[in-house]
This record gives sequence, structure tokens and C-alpha cells, in this order.
Amino acid sequence: MPIMEFDEDENLNRNPLTGEKLKNYWGYSTISFFAPKGRYAQGDKTGGQVKEFRHTVDELHRAGIEVILDVVINHTAEGDHLGPTLCFRGIDNSIYYMLKDDKRYYQNFSGCGNTFNCNHPIVRNFILDCLKYWVMEMKVDGFRFDLASILGRDQNGIIQQNPPLLEWIAEEPVLRNTKLIAEAWDAAGAYQVGDFPGRWADWNGRFRDDVRRFWRGDENSAGNFATRLTGSSDLYEEKGPLHSINFITCHDGFTLNDLVSFSEKHNIENGEENRDGENYNFSHDYGIEGLDVPPHLDAFRRRQIKNFIATLFLSQGVPMILAGDEFRRTQKGNNNAWCQDNEISWINWTFKETNHEIFRFTKEMIAFRAQHPALRRKTFFTGLPIHNGMPDISWHGTKPFEPDWSAKSLLVACVINGAASDDSVDFFMLFNASPFHHRIELPPSPGGRPWRLKIDTTREYPHDFCSDGREESMPRKYLFAKRVSTIVLIA
Repeated sequence: MPIMEFDEDENLNRNPLTGEKLKNYWGYSTISFFAPKGRYAQGDKTGGQVKEFRHTVDELHRAGIEVILDVVINHTAEGDHLGPTLCFRGIDNSIYYMLKDDKRYYQNFSGCGNTFNCNHPIVRNFILDCLKYWVMEMKVDGFRFDLASILGRDQNGIIQQNPPLLEWIAEEPVLRNTKLIAEAWDAAGAYQVGDFPGRWADWNGRFRDDVRRFWRGDENSAGNFATRLTGSSDLYEEKGPLHSINFITCHDGFTLNDLVSFSEKHNIENGEENRDGENYNFSHDYGIEGLDVPPHLDAFRRRQIKNFIATLFLSQGVPMILAGDEFRRTQKGNNNAWCQDNEISWINWTFKETNHEIFRFTKEMIAFRAQHPALRRKTFFTGLPIHNGMPDISWHGTKPFEPDWSAKSLLVACVINGAASDDSVDFFMLFNASPFHHRIELPPSPGGRPWRLKIDTTREYPHDFCSDGREESMPRKYLFAKRVSTIVLIA
């Protein structure tokens, strides 16, 4: 999340239920692009935050953890024509901002009052200097660009075919080893997932939406789900699956626990009469809105959370998980918690123990993915035979090689040939989002070896994930797939 200096007290709203003054807790309102936020520092010495941030990065690197900054260079804290004059407005308003025909007013592609004029030569140089500073002086490893479609707009707000800034960032020698990740849309309706040039990667919003719709049981979702599972070749065909940053949830929206607990957003405490936040969440409460539910419904929600986590880590591309989702963090239905510096936003670490079942399942899924190169391919599947005479991937339904892509189908099954990725095992993956049980006739494994059960989200903890060497043999040619379940067999 943003760590460049911002004013957390700029929010004038109050919580209508408590009277508490609300904050800008997230920090998407940059004041100074070259300064780590002073209040995040432990000490009180002037400039101490610079030393502390460098130390933080060094320690994370020693632990094998990279640091990717969320940068907000699409707008600034100066707001609209009624906002404060802090720097750019007073230096040269017409250079640093996109203005309307009436030059008193600002284009607002950011939804925050103004839009940075990113492709003006002077502004481009400023942005590049900023990024190089954080790499050279602070040693960060990459950037996630908030509302990155704005970086591709010209001085009139028109999206360019070959945006100079995006190409300059990608080709800048100082940044050659940094990761570049775009939030490939903006508040003015631009949506460019898969369209960012060169080595840019994207937050794959289509992955988020298609996976949510499938597990919610929406019609016409099976085919899109299969496309997302295999790396979104429709979006990244020329670049490869590793340019897709896959996610189910992020800071902006419901947590994973809330995604299966609320059908509607509950943002009244943000002080905007519940008008703020996304209205189209593809969420479901499964019969009772909220967190206080009987044990059988809570068990079903746990299963659905496992289905989402399994899908994320079994999909080709790069998985991204929201902090706290690994142990059912909740925001009590708030899907826009930017102003909540309280229990709504904070991570309750006791959930790690009370929801250890989800924590353990997530850890196992991460380890399983890391263990198998077939789940981390650099190229897309072709469906063609490889050297062992079997295709790298094949699709199935209740019967082998008979997938059902019809509008009402909610059953997706595939076999991944491990030999295509120098993996030691083959995989049978089945995702059943339907409200029905299915009797599945198993296809043969590409290597001719017997299938063994690895994952079944309908089983009680700890039998939902079989540890290495404890996988159950499958003596029959048939598999009973319960409703709303994920099953993984290995051979």
C-alpha cells in the first residue's frame, strides 16, 4: 500500500454511527513522491523514516522477500479546483494537470478531483526520476501502479496507442530488473487488462470476476473459468501467463471471508450513506446476510473459501492473496475501507488460531504450487500431444474427454500432463460449482499411473488436503464429486 507521504487527516467525514472522525487510512493521496511517510517511522528524528525504510527493505531482502511499492502517480493530494495548493498547482498548473476547456477546472479520470498530466515531457521526467530514486536509493524491487490507464492518456485525456511514459518506464535501464504491475483501468471507464505493452504485467480483473461468477453459480461461466484457470490466453497470448497477476480479492473490495458472507456492501460507517464502494461484487451470503450464522452454513462458507484459494493457486499466472484472507479476516461487509483506521481494517492475528483450518489449507496450497512446475508454466497450453504421445492438457466432464461448455454447466475438469513441464506427476483437477453431486468417470493419467487423492474441499479438516506420501489411492474408475467442491488427484 502507498508509503509516499500523505495526509491521513484530510478526510472530513465522520462515522455516522459513532461520530468518530474518519481518516485517509490507505494513503492514496500523495503529497510528496520522494518521501516515505513520517508517521510510519518508529523514531522521531527528522528524516529518520528514510533510514528506517532502507533498513526495512534490507531486512526483508535478507529473508528472501521482495518489496513492491504501490505508487499513486495518476493524481495528487491537491484535489479539484477547491482543493489546497501544495506544490504542482503553484509551480505550473497547466503542465502538471489535465485541464478542461475552462482552465479553472480539472479533468477527473482518477475519481479524486484531478488527473496528473503524465505524458507531458516535464511530468514524464519527474515520474521517471521518482521511480529511479526508489530503486537506486531505497532498493525496492518493483511497483504496482494505481489506476495505471491514466499513465497512457495524452494531454487531452485520450488513451494513446503507444504511450511514451509506459514505454519509457519499461525501457529505462535503471528499472530493467524491476517488476512493473499495472492496475489496468481508471475511474473514467478505461479497461486495458491484457493491453499494457512490453514487459508490463496486469492485475487480472477478469480473473477475479470470472472466478467469482463461476463459484457463485452464474450461467455461462464455465468456459471463462477454464480460460482463467489456464492463464488467460485470450488476454496474454503474445506475452505468456506470467504477465497475469491473478487475484480473488484485494484491499479494494470485500475480503475473501466477506465475499461468501455478504450479498450487499455495508459501507454506512464510511459516512457517505453507503453510496461509495463497488456495487457489482459477484458475492453471495448463501441464505443469511452477515457473519452470525448457524454451524452448517459456516461450514459451507469455509468450503467455498477453500474452493477460491485452491482455484487461485492451481491457476496459471502469478497468484496474489489479500493479507488476512488466509485466516478469514473480515471487514464486516465494508467493501471500501479506505477511511477506517480501526478494527474494520486492522488484521486480527488471533484469527490465525481460531481459523487455523483455513490457514493450514492456504499454506498447503502455496507449498503444493511451489513444488510443481506444471502449475507455474511460462507458456500456454496447446492441447497438442507432446513426446509421450498425450496432450499437455485435456478437458473432461462426467465422462472422459466429454467436457460440457453449455450455458448451465458448472462442472470443469481437466488433466494436466506433468511431462510437458518436466513435472514428476500428472494432475486431474475437478471444479464443481453446481448444487448437485456428480459421478465422474476418471480419464487415464498421461503417464499410465494410478490416480491418488490429494485435495477434496468437501472433506473435514485435516483430511481436506493430504500431505505428501499420505495421498489416498483411487481403486475405482469413478469419482464421487459432491456439490460445490474442488478435487485434485495426482498420478
